[in-house]
Amino acid sequence: MSKQNGLLVGGVDGGGTTFKCCISTAEGEILRSERFVTARPEDTMDACSDFFVRCAKAGQPPEGIGIACFGPLDIDPQSANYGSILNTPKAGWSGFNVRNELADRTGLPVSVDTDVNGALGAEMAWGAARGAKSAVYVTVGTGIGAGIFANGDFLGRPSHPEFGHIRVTRHRDDIYGGSCSFHGDCLEGLTSAPAVEARFGPPELMAPDHPGWEIVACYLAQACISLTLTLRPEKIVLGGGLLLAPGLIDHIREQYAAMLNGYLYMPTDAVAQLIVLPGLGDNAGLLGGAKLALQSLVSQ
Repeated sequence: MSKQNGLLVGGVDGGGTTFKCCISTAEGEILRSERFVTARPEDTMDACSDFFVRCAKAGQPPEGIGIACFGPLDIDPQSANYGSILNTPKAGWSGFNVRNELADRTGLPVSVDTDVNGALGAEMAWGAARGAKSAVYVTVGTGIGAGIFANGDFLGRPSHPEFGHIRVTRHRDDIYGGSCSFHGDCLEGLTSAPAVEARFGPPELMAPDHPGWEIVACYLAQACISLTLTLRPEKIVLGGGLLLAPGLIDHIREQYAAMLNGYLYMPTDAVAQLIVLPGLGDNAGLLGGAKLALQSLVSQ
């Protein structure tokens, strides 16, 4: 009998704006979930712990928890600081150990990885990158990050990539200085949700034909080209709140093809199959956390 039969696990998607928690089966079926505003770290961990305690009392006790969390993050299991958030612009979170704090509150084994590694793992198991041997998940929200899987593992271990801080060529009409507190006009500084809102207003209120989307698509297309030319992944999954904008994925694909300028022969349908939205939608990170817990439990 498989060690996965009947397992229930807890998943946490730790974002800079929202934390989400779930109870999931080993097959990736979410049985219940809740979301909380990302507040003070102690208060946020209290809310997560309370969710899992209530689930246990309701007859759905998780055997372990996985956290797919914003970073930068110490994801080395051999490190004394495994699970600690490093130098983040998110006030109050630098140095906070999400793994230890949640484990202490729940008494359960807790695994941790980056939000994008978690989301990519879930997409490769149950979503848009299922069956791919190499894939990238890029999240575009409060920040920007990328999880990269190739040659049987996630790239960058025991650390992780910081793809959101690569440099991009400025759009000719963009004079914004950038929102990144470390690098100004890096990819994250020009394309994250706060950067978009700073010059165009709330993204959810921008019309589909707003000229700002052309600028956003320009930078994300450059990011996809960098990934293609360096890694040649089978799938590039673009997730995060900003990708909910109607038509943005199509603008990115169009600019991607135009910027390549025929260098790589890629028919239109091939670009659409390469650059995709998450098959798991808003649950990619949440199920990524659940998959982390599952992997940890079945490997014991």
